[in-house]
Formats: sequence, C-alpha cells, structure tokens
Amino acid sequence: MAVRDVPPVIELTEQQQRGATCVWCAAPLSNTAAHDLGPRTVNAYGSAARWFPRCCPTCWKGLRQ
Repeated sequence: MAVRDVPPVIELTEQQQRGATCVWCAAPLSNTAAHDLGPRTVNAYGSAARWFPRCCPTCWKGLRQ
C-alpha cells in the first residue's frame, strides 16, 4: 500500500489534529469508520510531541489504489 504524506500539523484544523475529522478531506469521523494512520512526531514549542492522524474510509480507499 502506498502511503502518502499527511499534511503538516500547522496546516490542519483543530478537529483534524485531534482525529475528529479526516486529515485530507476533513470529513467527520466516527471511531468505527476512522482509519488510524499511525503515530507521528511533531516539534511543539521545542519538544517532541506525538499525534495520531486518522482518515475517512473514502481517503483510505484512495491510499490502497
């Protein structure tokens, strides 16, 4: 499966950053429909912080093609 890069955290809305909406299309996500994209590390005020991006089923299908 080809995995495309997630957008930079600074470009995402608060909802996308916390996994409530898809990182690419901003569609609302439920816990049962969301696909976890794995943990990422980002520099937050000089410290490493982890965040856990998620995507919707439609974008997930696009990744698998």
